Amino acid sequence: MPATPRFSLAHAPDARHLAQVEGEELHHMRAVLRLAAGARVSLLDPAGIEHHGVIERYERERAVVRIESSSPSPARPQIILAAAIIKGPRMDFIVEKAAELGASELWPLVCARGLVRSPGAERLARWRRLALAAAKQSQSPSAMEVRSPVGVDDLIRGVPPGTLAVICAQGGEPLGEVIRRAHPRAILIAVGPEGDFDNDERAKGAKAGFVAAGLGPNRLRSETAALAAVAIAQGLLHDGQGSSEDAETK
Repeated sequence: MPATPRFSLAHAPDARHLAQVEGEELHHMRAVLRLAAGARVSLLDPAGIEHHGVIERYERERAVVRIESSSPSPARPQIILAAAIIKGPRMDFIVEKAAELGASELWPLVCARGLVRSPGAERLARWRRLALAAAKQSQSPSAMEVRSPVGVDDLIRGVPPGTLAVICAQGGEPLGEVIRRAHPRAILIAVGPEGDFDNDERAKGAKAGFVAAGLGPNRLRSETAALAAVAIAQGLLHDGQGSSEDAETK
């Protein structure tokens, strides 16, 4: 039996249990898949809640879907990626692929050696759209949350309790070994820009309890390091490596 087509919502369904599919998602529903009124669909809203219903009607700029049931996102490994903001489409690539790999949050990180100080509201909105679309494409149970940009000091203060905080560093203990030893319930992974974190940022992280973790012998570009780290963490936490109460915290 074919899978129910899945679409992203810009807004949650209203009090009447009606949802509106618009923009590119409407085009995909109506013009590409050619779904008729009465077709069953699955919808993912910005909060990561999945809704199931039927297309009630098409209007000029929207499809109206009557929601029959909704299901909250199931629990999944908490992986926060704090990635230095890099230029152009390479940052878009990080956002999209981190969401596909299962990161739960992305914290765009402003670093001393970073070339981008403020991405702007339009670019931030684009990243959030990319994260939602990636959740839809990858059949993720919830969309990755894209936070507003933070500096290193705010990053350190914002590490949630019970979270293993690591900072990617060439020559550090392999990230997989750090995770296996700590058995975290949640992890925050900080990845620097092309010029890496400076000495002051590394010193602040070490003082706050961040563990230096390596990703192999090769020098990696920022986007490669970010996605490799998420993939390693996702594999280990998903397989139950992160169930202990003895997680290393900040």
